[in-house]
Amino acid sequence: MLILQVLTMLGCGMVAVQDLRDREVMWVFFPIIAVLLASIHVHHLGMDNFIFFALNNVILVSCVLALLWAITRFVFGKEFLNVSFGLGDMLLMYALAVGFPTVTFIVLFVGSILFSSIAFIVLRMCTKTKTETVPLAGLMCIFLIAILLMAHWSNMPSLYMI
Repeated sequence: MLILQVLTMLGCGMVAVQDLRDREVMWVFFPIIAVLLASIHVHHLGMDNFIFFALNNVILVSCVLALLWAITRFVFGKEFLNVSFGLGDMLLMYALAVGFPTVTFIVLFVGSILFSSIAFIVLRMCTKTKTETVPLAGLMCIFLIAILLMAHWSNMPSLYMI
């Protein structure tokens, strides 16, 4: 199990480095991260619970993305994919959706969005280059790495207990 977690963190680290540096991520990392997270999820909760939670989470992510698409398209009049929102960001959200029970996923999803927003503001204030694009997938991966490390090294309850 530890090997799967380490491989997940390595995959997330690769996504973070590529996204922060180039704002481009090789797509192959997202299915790898999804399979690793799904394997950990199945190991902890079994296939029946995995299917139920993963389906709920995928529906939730789809609803959030549909709402973002509608706001971007009809309120701001912009294209959505690869203009206002990156494909890698969307793929990472779906990868995370198969990795955790629904309540845990919601907490991690909201927490990672908040972390990404705050981290982007701080990075923007501290660097000379004023970029307009948020490396969302990379920052969400950094957040996930931190959560996985805390869950492994602390007395924090299991991410799969909820």
